[in-house]
Amino acid sequence: MSPFRATPPITTDWEHFEFTVDDGVATVTLNRPDKLNALTFDSYADLRDLLAELPHRGDVRVLVITGQGRGFCSGGDVEEIIGELQKMESAKLLEFTRMTGAVVKALRECPIPVIAAVNGVAAGAGSVIALASDFRLLASSAKFAFLFTKVGLAGADMGSAYLLPRLVGLGRATELLMLGDKIDATRAEAIGLASQVVPDSDLPSAASALARRLADGPALAYSTTKVLLTRELDMDLGSSIELEAITQALLMTAKDHGEFYAAWTAGRSPQWTGR
Repeated sequence: MSPFRATPPITTDWEHFEFTVDDGVATVTLNRPDKLNALTFDSYADLRDLLAELPHRGDVRVLVITGQGRGFCSGGDVEEIIGELQKMESAKLLEFTRMTGAVVKALRECPIPVIAAVNGVAAGAGSVIALASDFRLLASSAKFAFLFTKVGLAGADMGSAYLLPRLVGLGRATELLMLGDKIDATRAEAIGLASQVVPDSDLPSAASALARRLADGPALAYSTTKVLLTRELDMDLGSSIELEAITQALLMTAKDHGEFYAAWTAGRSPQWTGR
């Protein structure tokens, strides 16, 4: 447990999705399979709060997000969210849109690698949650759809217009966000949206293998790499080089770097501690 946290206890039970931790690997399983794991007001809020807590738990080195059943996440629940939004005034609507954006901000700023194991459709907010993850493992039947314009809203939502062009380029991002059409796993991999595509039956084992590799590796090195990738998106080259120089000098004093040298000298594999 991190000593740098406030008084409230770490949450042990999350009501709006399944959450488990096993030997450094945390797993969030969205569990509304009858609704293709559509999000509600409460599940958005729980995801935001969980991501804020994870760095303080002390027992998590990697997070896997997946969905139960035949879908990853179909976005916001039409009945439970969109219907209710019709009744709200501007101030409440802004509170909601800021909350959904806070989920994506937390995904990018959480100093823990995040794997989206996309087991089916990832649409709307579901597609952005996968986009904001560090790795996107897709089942061969998976599909993406940034369908915000399909419901009469801007295709730029929850940070998608910031993240997607940086991943697939402006031209393809314009197509995906403006038209909102579904793209299959093959095309997602071809344009760089998918880290890897595997047969449907292999997705759990592929996600587990990657999570295990990350959990067993040099956690501090992985964490700082993610933080720098996020921070340097808007930096000039000189600023990036200086930030990286400071970071590397700091990590050269870390136990893991010393362990690498000791292991190399002894002709053995390093025993990473994440310190």
